[in-house]
Amino acid sequence: MAVLKGLMKLLLSVMLLALGLAAAGFWWLNQPMDTRQATLDLSIEPGTSPKSIAQAVVDAGAQTSPTLLYAWFRVSGQSRQMRAGSYEMAPGTTPVRLLNMLVRGEESLRTVTIVEGWNWRQVRQALAKAENLKPDSRALADDALMAQLGRPGVAPEGRFYPDTYSYAKGASDLAVLQRAMKAMDKHVQQAWALRQPDASLKSPEEALILASIVEKETGKVQDRAQISGVFNNRLRIGMRLQTDPTVIYGLGEAFDGNLRRVHLTSDTPWNTYTRAGLPPTPIAMPGKSALLAAVQPAKTAAIYFVAKGDGSSHFSATLDEHNRAVNRYQRGK
Repeated sequence: MAVLKGLMKLLLSVMLLALGLAAAGFWWLNQPMDTRQATLDLSIEPGTSPKSIAQAVVDAGAQTSPTLLYAWFRVSGQSRQMRAGSYEMAPGTTPVRLLNMLVRGEESLRTVTIVEGWNWRQVRQALAKAENLKPDSRALADDALMAQLGRPGVAPEGRFYPDTYSYAKGASDLAVLQRAMKAMDKHVQQAWALRQPDASLKSPEEALILASIVEKETGKVQDRAQISGVFNNRLRIGMRLQTDPTVIYGLGEAFDGNLRRVHLTSDTPWNTYTRAGLPPTPIAMPGKSALLAAVQPAKTAAIYFVAKGDGSSHFSATLDEHNRAVNRYQRGK
């Protein structure tokens, strides 16, 4: 009987110890790790072992035991499901939250936006200012950069779709540009598949160039098809496009914000007052509505248009009507 009582006491002690350890483990798993009230950056390279991940957490600045973390990863049964990436450990992160974050691949993301109508120089500037984006393109000239992206001999202007792109901390700006380039390729091909058969454009490349001009000519979505109609009419009859944004683009950084008559007669490859047809490259990054307008021009007799001062345009089929519109809207007569 005494032996039985002794065994019962031992069993009870073991159970109490097990319950105590379980309670302590539960408490530890749900106890925020001390990060000294700072958000910690955690970078996990592909192929990193669970044990090394536990050590990396501590090396990043978390005040916890790497041995206990590794044990938790193993006991959870998810140690092999943790993903490589760049993470942020915010104050209050528990071991449970940490494992969930690593298993789900909840990387710390940043964003950079390419705005409709931006030119390549502005895209470069945005990438340079983007937070925690690795500037791999900064030292590359345009031709070398496009070669890196798999488009040797292609100018970068107009090749990157305007959108907001997310990226992990420390990602390369070349990776962002690659995604933006593929997005533009897709949207150009989608627009080209929807083109009107009587449009004056001969290729997706011409559609991209015209779309960039339409993008710069107006921010009014409802006017874009009309403006495209004017340009398609001019291309059809061999009339020069005579569009100011192409002149401004050709001036580059020399443009001071004031377009003068002398600029219209100063020849550059992009000056559509001095040269017939489309310019050799796009002049900006067009968005979806400009791409669709380029390939789906409005059926119009107009071959002229002038800004009305409210963001919209007046369209004319004859030079006399156009001159009257210029006097009214531009000269106040």
